Amino acid sequence: MRKPAVAGAFYEADKDKLIKQIEWSISHSLGPGQLIRQPREGYKAVPIVIVPHAGYIYSGPVAAMSFVEIYRFHKPKTFILIGPNHYGVGAPVAIYPEGTWETPLGVVEVDSDVTKELMSRVKYLEPDVYAFTQEHSIEVQLPFIQYIFGNDVKIVPIIIWRQTKEVARDLGNAIADVISGHELGSIVYVASSDWNHYEPHEITTEKDMRAIDPVLRLDEDSFFDAIERYDVSACGYGAIATAIIAAKKLGVRNVILLRHATSGDTSGYTLETVGYASIAFYL
Repeated sequence: MRKPAVAGAFYEADKDKLIKQIEWSISHSLGPGQLIRQPREGYKAVPIVIVPHAGYIYSGPVAAMSFVEIYRFHKPKTFILIGPNHYGVGAPVAIYPEGTWETPLGVVEVDSDVTKELMSRVKYLEPDVYAFTQEHSIEVQLPFIQYIFGNDVKIVPIIIWRQTKEVARDLGNAIADVISGHELGSIVYVASSDWNHYEPHEITTEKDMRAIDPVLRLDEDSFFDAIERYDVSACGYGAIATAIIAAKKLGVRNVILLRHATSGDTSGYTLETVGYASIAFYL
């Protein structure tokens, strides 16, 4: 069992306090307001979302936007989660192959069938439990998933520090194949990334929008170009590029920026901010 590494730091370690923190995130003015089971008109499913992974007091309301958007459409059976490997520990593209993950809200099981399916399709994927020991980019998503969808869902955790186009293309195409091979809505891919880091609110917002625009256009080449050209320090750009590629192969019809904010919007400190975005991809 993988024990929580950042409970009490990124989110509350006490179960009741954590539930209140998630409910605060949902009801916040930057959050969705409430849980609604009502799909957007004209769309069938949300197979992919992009979410932030900072402390809940900073990015919780923005993260809630994506998870509540999934809830509008369906209750997935499995969440494929990809985030950056902030510490560079372990395999360049690491997957947690089997077992369970614990948070203050309970235990969720790794979907070993889907992990095997992905490993058979992606040459870069390596099973490496150790790589996940301290990493927060996947862990912080789990309490939202547990609160909204329950503990009977399964997860497929992946973290990457080799964030290249080649890795993103392999992962993205494989994820699209896995999603399309199962009942619509039963598997959702969650790309975990914060955006620009540690610059004033206005600069972070401007840089983020330059990088978000090609995501909304499903243009991974322009996305990589924007990250480099405008020096956008998005930590999970490989996970984001993977989302674009998977979306194109799935035939995604529309991409919507549900919310963008910075840590300045939630904390009030606007001199050094981190950018957050919730983005949803629709079939």
